[in-house]
Amino acid sequence: MIETRKGPERVLIVGIRTDTYQEDRFMELISEMESLTQTAKGVVIKTMIQNLPRLNHHSAVGSGKLEEIRLYVESDAIDLVIFFNALSPSMNKVIEAELGVKVIDRVQLILDIFAMRAKSREGKLQVGLAQYQYLLPRIGGQGKSLSRLGGGIGTRGPGETQLETDRRHIRSRITQIKKDLQEVVQHRKRTRENRHSGREFNIGLVGYTNAGKSTILSQLTESETFIQDQLFATLDPLTRQFAIHGHPMFTLTDTVGFIEELPTQLIESFKSTLEEIRYMDVLLHVVDASNPAHLMHEETVNRILKDIEADHIPVLTVYNKKDAMEESFVAVQKPNITISALEATDIEKLKEAIWALCIQSAEAYSVKILPEEADLLSHYQQNTLVESLDFDEENQFYRVTGYRRKQND
Repeated sequence: MIETRKGPERVLIVGIRTDTYQEDRFMELISEMESLTQTAKGVVIKTMIQNLPRLNHHSAVGSGKLEEIRLYVESDAIDLVIFFNALSPSMNKVIEAELGVKVIDRVQLILDIFAMRAKSREGKLQVGLAQYQYLLPRIGGQGKSLSRLGGGIGTRGPGETQLETDRRHIRSRITQIKKDLQEVVQHRKRTRENRHSGREFNIGLVGYTNAGKSTILSQLTESETFIQDQLFATLDPLTRQFAIHGHPMFTLTDTVGFIEELPTQLIESFKSTLEEIRYMDVLLHVVDASNPAHLMHEETVNRILKDIEADHIPVLTVYNKKDAMEESFVAVQKPNITISALEATDIEKLKEAIWALCIQSAEAYSVKILPEEADLLSHYQQNTLVESLDFDEENQFYRVTGYRRKQND
């Protein structure tokens, strides 16, 4: 019988380095697994690694390693074993039966964290859909054991009762969630179209999870947002307005943090959220410059932007946390700016860089406005970035020059 104790779960992480992973990248991802586990309120007791050309089709690890894991689970009172590698339903069933404790993989761990973070109705629907789609093929093998799990990591979200029901009910829940989500998606689409057709320059914050996007949004817009040094602290998109040079014509949208090998279930479920990025005028790619794995993080974000067809948008790479980065740090992406989001002078520099990039993507204009056309003059002042406004005494007209946001098709 599988049991769990009260309090934080004692976790053993297992990683199999197959031929598809270079050692440095693999170790960075294993380190990230430990952070993910801590975010899910687990306590990592030990990490075990095995090198194999490919996963064992029966039990992922070799039989000898599985026995080693079993002995360690018993001797150190492990509550939960989390595999870095994605486990098939049959693998999960075999390993769990052998170890006698709950076993999940990285995909289920990330889904669990998303369930913790989802606050809005849309976010909860998206996470619920992803979890149901992940669990559907596993219902047959996990239905009975899940009733004895007693909660904990890997069981948040839809809940035990639903997971113990038959496949037909799970499929009907997936159908209903998709229907509910479609209504939310249509609302989001209308909101996006209204914003996209307006005067404001729409700026999107993208980046690897925990890069500091929420802090930058808070500092730029002088608003209160949820800021915490944890992975996936922000899940629901958040849009705020802010001003540069006195022009309140900029919107900033924070988006869910990216992660290496983001589960396909989440990409599909969060499609409407990720689509927000495709309609931005400018992207701020925030990178944690203090993280030793920042290069891998940059590559991951750039790859996901390409996957969601957002790689055509002008990007300013913002290397954040300069106060904690190593002296040997070298900025790779261009254009870029290196800042600390907590320093006011750096935020002002960031605003200047945003202004410059928006100007590059904007449409320049120069118009003559007669004195009696006060409404027209006011329109330009309120709806464009006015660079100069001069009155021609001899010819009695105003010369207004500046930039306006291009109306994309």
